[in-house]
Amino acid sequence: MKNKIKVYLQYPWRYSDSPYYKYLVDSPKKNVAYLNTQRERGATHNKNKLTILYFLKNQIRKWTNKFHLPIPNAVFSPRGNYDLIHCAHCLSKNKDKPWVADIECGFSMFISGHDRRSGKRKVEKLINRNSCKKLLPWTETAKQEILNLIPSSKNKLEVVYPAIPERMDLKEKSNDKINLIFSGRYFYQKGGLHALEAMDRLTKKYENVYATFISSTPPAFLEKYSKNKKITFYELVPQEKLFGLYNDSHILIYPGYSDSFGFAYLEAMSFGIPIITVDGYARKEIINEGTTGNIIPYDGVKDENFRETPCQLVTERIVNTSSKLIENKMLMKKMSKNCLLEIKSGKFSIAERDKKLKKIYLGALK
Repeated sequence: MKNKIKVYLQYPWRYSDSPYYKYLVDSPKKNVAYLNTQRERGATHNKNKLTILYFLKNQIRKWTNKFHLPIPNAVFSPRGNYDLIHCAHCLSKNKDKPWVADIECGFSMFISGHDRRSGKRKVEKLINRNSCKKLLPWTETAKQEILNLIPSSKNKLEVVYPAIPERMDLKEKSNDKINLIFSGRYFYQKGGLHALEAMDRLTKKYENVYATFISSTPPAFLEKYSKNKKITFYELVPQEKLFGLYNDSHILIYPGYSDSFGFAYLEAMSFGIPIITVDGYARKEIINEGTTGNIIPYDGVKDENFRETPCQLVTERIVNTSSKLIENKMLMKKMSKNCLLEIKSGKFSIAERDKKLKKIYLGALK
C-alpha cells in the first residue's frame, strides 16, 4: 500500500446491498487502496435475507417517522491507519478524518426527518463540518434533490456516475431468436407485473420471441403466466447465473418503478442489451432515448396504484415500443453497439469514474 491513498469504506449496515461498491473495489486502481472490503458482498440474491433486510429498513423508517425523530443516516468510523473515509450510502460523524459520501438520492442522507426542519439541520451540521469534503450524488437528479433539501451543500456537491466493467466474455447473438429479459428482486416495486404481461403478449405475437423472467413472482401470477411455455421463470439467481442469462438476451424490459438509479440498466448495457423502461427519477440521465433504449412516459396514467395493479395503458406502451425494436433488427443492433460504447468509454465507464474519484480523493487530503 506504499504511496497509495488508503480509503476506509464505511457502510451504515453490516455490509452494502448495492453492486456499486463491489464494482468499486473489484476494479484495481494504481493510486488507491480500499480498506474494509472484506464486508463487500455485492447485492444479495438470497430471498430470505432480502425479505428480512427489506422488513428491517421499512420498520426502522416507519417507527422513527411515527415518533417524529429527526435522525441522520450517519455513523462513526473506527480509528485506524487510513487517510480518508468513503461513506457508502451514509454520512460520517467523524471529525478527525476527511470524508466523502456517495448519495444515491437525497433521502438516503436521513433515517427519518427529511421533511422536518430539525432533521435537515442535523444533516446540514454534518455536511458543513470541515471534515466533510465532498458529497458525490450518483446523478444530476440526486444533486438537485440534495440542493432542495440542504441548499448550503452547493459547494460540496459533485456528480460521480456509478460505473461497471466491460464484459470480456460477450458472445455473438443471433437475431433469429429474440429473447426478452426482466430481472428484479422485488416483483411489484420493479415493475414485474407490467413487464410480465407485456412479455406474455409479445411472445404470443411473435413466433421467434421468447422471454426470461427473474424475480420472486407471486404464486398467482406464476400459475397464470407459466401456461405460456415461451416464458422461462427463475427465482432470484446469483450474479454468475444472471450474467449468463444476460449473455443470451436481446432486450431488457424493466419498468424499475422504485429505482432511484437501477443497476439493472448498467448491467444490461454492459451486455449490449437495449432497454425498454418507464420514466422516473433519473431515468433520462441513464438511458439515452432512441440510442441505448426507450423511455415510456407516465402521462395519461391516472391510477396512483398502477404499479401494483394492471394498467392497460402502461402495458400497451411497453408492447408497442418493444415491437418496434423487435421488428427492426438493424435498429436493435445499432442500439446494442451504443450500449457497449456507453460502458466502454461513456459516463458509466470505469475510467471516467476513477478519474473523478482520484481528483476528489487528492483534493480531500489537501
